[in-house]
Amino acid sequence: MAEITMVEAVRQALARAMEDEDAVVVLGEDVGVDGGVFRATDGLLERFGPSRVFDTPLSEALLAGLAVGLGAQGFRPVVEFQFMGFIYPALDQVVNHAGRLRNRTRGRLTCPMVLRAPFGGGIHAPEHHSESTEALFAHIPGIRLVIPSSPARAYGLLLAAIRDPDPVVFLEPKRIYRAAKEDVADDGNAAPLDRCFTLREGRDVTLVSWGASVTETLSAAEVMATEGIEAEVVDLATLKPLDMTTILASVEKTGRCVIVHEAALSGGVGAEIAARLADDGLVHLLAPVKRVTGYDTVVPLPKLEHYYLPTEDRIRAAVQDVVAYA
Repeated sequence: MAEITMVEAVRQALARAMEDEDAVVVLGEDVGVDGGVFRATDGLLERFGPSRVFDTPLSEALLAGLAVGLGAQGFRPVVEFQFMGFIYPALDQVVNHAGRLRNRTRGRLTCPMVLRAPFGGGIHAPEHHSESTEALFAHIPGIRLVIPSSPARAYGLLLAAIRDPDPVVFLEPKRIYRAAKEDVADDGNAAPLDRCFTLREGRDVTLVSWGASVTETLSAAEVMATEGIEAEVVDLATLKPLDMTTILASVEKTGRCVIVHEAALSGGVGAEIAARLADDGLVHLLAPVKRVTGYDTVVPLPKLEHYYLPTEDRIRAAVQDVVAYA
């Protein structure tokens, strides 16, 4: 077991998956010689050779189409898009082919493929480099959507995504790529997909978050504990399909819920969770569900970025509102 960062955990999971199964191939722009824009694939070309790790032209539509073809023919392609802001040309292939292949062929063909992309703000990058538009993929039938929030979960969830028989969009919050280290055993054990992780037990309010925002959410919970408010923190991890069983069980216990994400407010995954709580958990709610999110604007780079992202203070203020609700 070694103490590693999230980007190192991603690299470790890729290497483990490639060792375990020859069908796993890695492709993308600069993933080979340069080792990826964030060095997540560094060393894989030398270790596994150019037939399994290869650079591609600068065409995201080509990358997604190639992955669909490879997946349908027995390979397990793992594609890296340099930033989420560049992934949109791939949507045609994702919506019309990857997400439909199992249904279209009545189960005769599946499409095991993983589309990886660094996403989110916090590193003061240029425009197109700080997108958090995960809700686009959460709306596509036939697609799993996974976002890790720690090195250990990145390792386990990426292994699970690669082994899944259906397409997975795997978004990696680059703000925490190297922000912290964690002991991660390279044991080949996958983490469960399609379920939340309860990171902290509490009795007064349920905090639901994912990706980099889990960091501020946990920090806010620890501070509030000194103020007499015990928050339960739930890491969504798999955004599609949603594990509402875990969320509903938590809200049934606490009676209150605050959802934290850095994506824009309108049409986000947080809105879907709130709607499902209204459908199935209304009788347990003691206060309206609140959301702490980014704003309905392009991320204001670079100097106003810290105003856009949810902060510990904004989370605490929202919790105080729902706890004080009469």
